[in-house]
Amino acid sequence: MTLTIAILMLLAYLSGSISSAILVSQIFRLPDPRTHGSCNPGATNVLRLGGAFPASLVLVFDVLKGTIPVWGSYFLGVEAFYLGMIAVCACLGHIFPIFFGFKGGKAVATAFGSMMPIGLDLAGLLISTWMMLIGATGYSSLAAIVTVGLAPIFTWFIKPLYTIPVSMLSLLIIIRHKDNIIRLWNDQETKVWHKNRKTKPQDPEQE
Repeated sequence: MTLTIAILMLLAYLSGSISSAILVSQIFRLPDPRTHGSCNPGATNVLRLGGAFPASLVLVFDVLKGTIPVWGSYFLGVEAFYLGMIAVCACLGHIFPIFFGFKGGKAVATAFGSMMPIGLDLAGLLISTWMMLIGATGYSSLAAIVTVGLAPIFTWFIKPLYTIPVSMLSLLIIIRHKDNIIRLWNDQETKVWHKNRKTKPQDPEQE
């Protein structure tokens, strides 16, 4: 079983390392999301650079990168703690992709996808929280940070067994947003609707 878990963790990392933002941008002949827009290879930046359709493709694929490894491992009978480790590996692949020079995004969509197998009720709470915070504040990074921060609490009330795995994911995503947290604290973070789609900003933003 230990070897099986190790293989599943490796496969999750390799899956996460497939950067859909870069590949979709190449297919649609868009600017490289690593060097244009917010310089972050994620769905939000692709939306800025190429519009809703390519961004939707990126978002769906990034979610599936988290969902498929975790769901597959669940059906193989992997315990909750190791499911969390597999989910973290998928996110680490997105953040440090071996196929793209170890320079990736913030893994918010991939983390969300990893939590989806827990239940649609959790997914609904996460989506609702994120959308309300985006609407109320305009800060994509703040919405992501608060949503993943609340995810373990939501999980505790829905399926307590998965609270620790979800906490592991939440901690990883919050750490990944450390620069955004500093900019938010200093009132230097830019709101989503104030971003210019064609220019390169000074600070990278979360996906």
